[in-house]
Amino acid sequence: MGEMVDLTNSGNSFAAYVARPSGEVKGGIIVIHEIWGLVEHVKSIADRFAKEGYVALAPNLIETGLTEAMARELQQELFDPKRRTAAQPKIRELMTPMQAPDFGAKTLANVQECFSYISGLDGVNDRVGIMGFCFGGTYSFSLAVHEPRLKVALPFYGHSDFSVEELKAITCPIQAFYGEQDERLMASLPELKTNMAEAGVDFSAQVYPDCGHAFFNDTNPFAYNKAAASDAWDKTLSFIAKSFA
Repeated sequence: MGEMVDLTNSGNSFAAYVARPSGEVKGGIIVIHEIWGLVEHVKSIADRFAKEGYVALAPNLIETGLTEAMARELQQELFDPKRRTAAQPKIRELMTPMQAPDFGAKTLANVQECFSYISGLDGVNDRVGIMGFCFGGTYSFSLAVHEPRLKVALPFYGHSDFSVEELKAITCPIQAFYGEQDERLMASLPELKTNMAEAGVDFSAQVYPDCGHAFFNDTNPFAYNKAAASDAWDKTLSFIAKSFA
C-alpha cells in the first residue's frame, strides 16, 4: 500500500515509509518504531491507518543493521525468560548508537522534519498526530513538548523525563498506553500523572492488566496481548477522530 521516501534534515538523510488512503484524507499520523527500527510490523500499522483514511508516515530513526528476521529473533529472545540473559549483550550493542551525545537532539530534529513533511501533504490540513512504541513512545512525548501545532500524541509504553515547566509547552491532548506488568514504567507513572496535571496537560493513561511492555506488537508471541492491542487500537482511532474534529 505504501512507498519509501527519503527525508532530509540539515544535510542528514533518512528513509520513511508513507501509506496513503485511497479516498478522502482525514489527517496525518507519524508512527515511530521501537528500537528494532522500521520493521514490517511498523509499516503494517501505517497501512492500517491508511485504510482508516489517514496518511501515515513511519520514519526509520535508527540504523540497526538488523535484517527483518534478525530483529524478530532478537526481540523474541529479549522477552523469552529462558533466553533473556543471552539477549542482553546484543541489546547493549544495538543501543550503542543511542549513547552518542547528539543522538537525542538529532533524532528529535528528524521527528520534527517528519512533522513538517506530513503537514504539507494534500488533505492533511494541519491535522497531524503522532503514535510511537517504546523508543517511539518516548519521542512522541518529546514532539508534543516541542511542537505546538501537534494535534494529538499517542505514546505506547514510552518514557517521559520532562520537567513540569517543560511539560507546560504541550498544547495537545495525550493518550498514553501501558501494560500493567511493565514495572519500570508503572513505577514512574504516578509521578508523570502528577506532573502532567500540574502542567495543565490533557493527559490520560490506559493501563492494561495481564500484559507488559510491547503488548501491541503482534510479531512478538512473548509480549503480544490480542485483547489489549485490539482495545488500544479502537481507543486510538476514537481519540484521533475526536482530536482532529
